[in-house]
Amino acid sequence: MIKRLFDFILAGLGLVVSAPLWAVIPIAIRLEDGGPVFFPQDRVGRGGRTFKALKFRSMVPDAEARTGPVQASENDPRITRSGRVLRATAMDELPQLWNIFVGDMSFVGPRPLRPGEVDVRGDGRLVALHEIPGYEERHRIRPGLTGLTQVYAARDVRRASKFRLDLLYVKRASFCLDLKLILLSFWITGRGEWEVRTRKISRPKPV
Repeated sequence: MIKRLFDFILAGLGLVVSAPLWAVIPIAIRLEDGGPVFFPQDRVGRGGRTFKALKFRSMVPDAEARTGPVQASENDPRITRSGRVLRATAMDELPQLWNIFVGDMSFVGPRPLRPGEVDVRGDGRLVALHEIPGYEERHRIRPGLTGLTQVYAARDVRRASKFRLDLLYVKRASFCLDLKLILLSFWITGRGEWEVRTRKISRPKPV
């Protein structure tokens, strides 16, 4: 209950403080290509429940219609000019403050994944995420805007390694750890390093 109250208050405050950005970002997106401002997407939440996550669109319109549900790669040609700035600073995820406010998400937790998402192995094999150990357990809590995996794991590390970090958070979650991860996330945002493929924090000491 304390975590939920913290999320509710901080998300409400964040929505108010970020109001000017909600005016500027849509204008930048529309001026670039005239496409839609928001990119809604189904994500898996607590207990396996699906919810609609909101983001500011950072790719060309109908990007997935052209390529399928492929995770963005480094220098991905589908990402727009404004989208590169939004993704580097995580401003594309500002609308998820609303998801936190209504209880779909938390500020800190495992990253919300897409239903039916698959992992591409080095040999080209496709493996459903629910077949990877740790997938189900990570849904015991609300997914988060940031978390141990988002802050400490290299972007292209194997899913099994990411899930292990998610489970570490599930086991050791605390208010102090949440505050630490939120502050580190602001630091990464200020440096514009969310799209860095390597580890963002050089010597992680998560717990």
